[in-house]
Amino acid sequence: MTTAEKLIEPCRAEWLNKQCACQFLDPALLKAELEASPDLIGLADEIAHSRPHLFSATMVFITPAQRDQMQAIIRAVSDLAAMPVWQNQVLANAPAAAQIDFGQDGVFFGYDFHLGENGPQLIEINTNAGGAMLNLALARAQTACCKACPPLTAAPKTLDELENTWLAMFEQEWCAQRGTARPRSIAIIDEAPKQQYLYPEFLLFQRLFEAAGIHCQVADPSELRWHDGQLWLGDEAIDMVYNRLTDFYFEQANTQALWLAFAAGDVVVTPTPRAHALYADKRHLAALSSPEHLASYQLADSIIATLQAGIPRTFQVTAANADELWSQRRQLFFKPASGYGSKATYRGDKLTKRVWGEILAANYVAQTIAPPSERYVAIEDNRTADLKFDIRAYVYRGEIQLFAARLYSGQTTNFRTQGGGFAPVYITEGASF
Repeated sequence: MTTAEKLIEPCRAEWLNKQCACQFLDPALLKAELEASPDLIGLADEIAHSRPHLFSATMVFITPAQRDQMQAIIRAVSDLAAMPVWQNQVLANAPAAAQIDFGQDGVFFGYDFHLGENGPQLIEINTNAGGAMLNLALARAQTACCKACPPLTAAPKTLDELENTWLAMFEQEWCAQRGTARPRSIAIIDEAPKQQYLYPEFLLFQRLFEAAGIHCQVADPSELRWHDGQLWLGDEAIDMVYNRLTDFYFEQANTQALWLAFAAGDVVVTPTPRAHALYADKRHLAALSSPEHLASYQLADSIIATLQAGIPRTFQVTAANADELWSQRRQLFFKPASGYGSKATYRGDKLTKRVWGEILAANYVAQTIAPPSERYVAIEDNRTADLKFDIRAYVYRGEIQLFAARLYSGQTTNFRTQGGGFAPVYITEGASF
């Protein structure tokens, strides 16, 4: 890339995000993607009726440099998490389920970024991130809106190969523990799955597994039974569990059968409690963003520089630093250390004394606010709006498989915003304005 192209590159994506209100989504193509098998007929209409803000009609643009920066941050986190010193420290006080290691890495990690002036900022890591299969369907249903639209690339793998990539990923997780080619049966487990907002995705995964000859059921953990050295769902022995639970360490009563089968090695589970303990506890962001903590590990200078530049400074909320954090609250965002889905999160400038007391009594982190970027979108009645967005990278073994954006208004992502929802992410290459 020439010097001139490097200068044009960020302007191109920024211009598109801020000035182009085009709607790229082809609803007919999306319907065809969602209903690609006979048993899914009607799924697109059900989503439109019950989840009207799941999909945005636009797309979000990033630059090759932003893509590369996000990948570098993810690899740096993965390199640190693989170090014995990190694992020993993290797992020393982790729950019993996190101590078990059968060799799995964990499918569908989600690294969530805001795109700042100084590059992407990692705000959160999830180890059972939802939405990948839905975003694949969405990305396949896009069309160029006009001649001004630049050549687009969906990074970093081609959309045609992703389903096979994901199937192979589950097979690799299976082989890590069992050593054979693939499981005979798999259960997608979440609490009250039909009530989950992303339940349609479970049906798409079920289609993927069934097409590969792996029988798949979707179930609540309370439906599982463990006996005779096997996990059972009804009359079927379950070889593998795709774990979508937010009971990350199998501590609730309704996950006890799963916990016992997992601990005995009688079922292969992915992602595992160990993965959550190593990556997703938000207290890790305090260590990953602290020069003092990073200096205590034998890391290459380049890795330390990448982490410090790419992760907003984060602090554990304690009695010792409570007064200082309260005085700086307007620059901070507060999150429960083991939270998920933006639940019980607060911008510091919105805090009341009552909520602050609840934060001090719980287990929270305070993260320096990294403002999200905005996307100019068209909504109904010839209106437009500037919506916030974050970027989610779906990751396996430290490598990005797919990007997706979430467009929203308000304090956090919410899937309740007109014109918002999931949007495909495209890398702008080879165009100028």
